[in-house]
Amino acid sequence: MAWKKYRFGTQFYDAMSGEWAVYRSGRVAGIELLGLRPGDTVVDLGCGTGLSFELLVKAVGPTGQVIGVDASSQMLQVAAKRAARKGWSNVRVVQADATKLSAADLAVDGAVPTIDAVFSAYALSVMGSHPEVLAGAERLLAPGGRVGIVDMQRPVGAAKIFTPLARLACRLGGANIEAHPWNWLTERADNVKQVSRRGGHIQAVTGTLK
Repeated sequence: MAWKKYRFGTQFYDAMSGEWAVYRSGRVAGIELLGLRPGDTVVDLGCGTGLSFELLVKAVGPTGQVIGVDASSQMLQVAAKRAARKGWSNVRVVQADATKLSAADLAVDGAVPTIDAVFSAYALSVMGSHPEVLAGAERLLAPGGRVGIVDMQRPVGAAKIFTPLARLACRLGGANIEAHPWNWLTERADNVKQVSRRGGHIQAVTGTLK
């Protein structure tokens, strides 16, 4: 699986990811669209090094909970250190294969939390089996649960000239630029909201599952 390439060099991932120059804007837009409320519990699916944690923690407040899920133990080590360093006591990380994720994986002392929302940023296009992953995530959600997806496609319009750079960035990260995982959501959800960033390269889509 593509995530295996992240077993090495995770200490350099944030610096090399283009986060602040390009991709942070997508996280911000996606989490704003998701409409998290204080007290919500949100699963950050494919959380990587925890780059979305700060925004998610701010959205759910001290009474909410953020559960970061990733298959890479190396990524999760970085994510857990980030949470500890920032003092986010309402963040925990879980190592699990997203294609096989179950409620039991998220349980604490046998108690399964109510999941209000699932968020995934720049991860589904790496996994290669996003319909299966999202179908599993849907089973975790409470009725009326919300899903937010931020991912990449080829730039559009005048920004098409940057397509080679976008394709290179995706290839280096193991992502399929043609995956368009948000289509799964637009076909199944109500109250769909969608915004584009960086010349259409970044798509942020949210919706409430029926």
